[in-house]
Amino acid sequence: MRKPSARHSLLTLLVVGFFSGIIFWGAFNTGMEATNKLEFCIGCHEMRDTVYQEYKETIHYSNRTGVRAVCSDCHVPKDWTHKLIRKAKASMEVWGKVTGSIDTKEKFEAKRMELATHEWERMKSRDSIECRNCHDFDAMSSELQKQTPYKKHMKAKAEGKSCIDCHKGIAHKLPKEYTEPEE
Repeated sequence: MRKPSARHSLLTLLVVGFFSGIIFWGAFNTGMEATNKLEFCIGCHEMRDTVYQEYKETIHYSNRTGVRAVCSDCHVPKDWTHKLIRKAKASMEVWGKVTGSIDTKEKFEAKRMELATHEWERMKSRDSIECRNCHDFDAMSSELQKQTPYKKHMKAKAEGKSCIDCHKGIAHKLPKEYTEPEE
């Protein structure tokens, strides 16, 4: 036990392994957070020239309170497990850029419905938790919110609807193929 290798004791190997683990974990988490920044997201011209331009025209970008939701606020879960899964799936979007399947505005538009559908399904499966990190049915004020949206929100809450059920296209334009579902 004192000499598990020809050169180093078990204690040395454990200490080196422990500190190497801390350094790896810190670097890994730093990388995860760096990829959550707006600048990283719009680093690809497909995003910068399409969805970023649409987002800049929304209340999530500019509003009276100065609170800005960036890409990762809506598209990356906060909890670690789901964040890691989302990052792995997002790497396929990077793959689309590398392979050229979405490397132009025209190609991106041709795949917009498929990409949007995947995102809407992801959000629906998680009950739009990224929306609810900021917007909460229970915090909505009947005095401060206009009555028509307030009633719709309370109806949606009672019916167990997710934010994305009604708010597709809230930060990005809808795909040209999209049709509103029948009620």
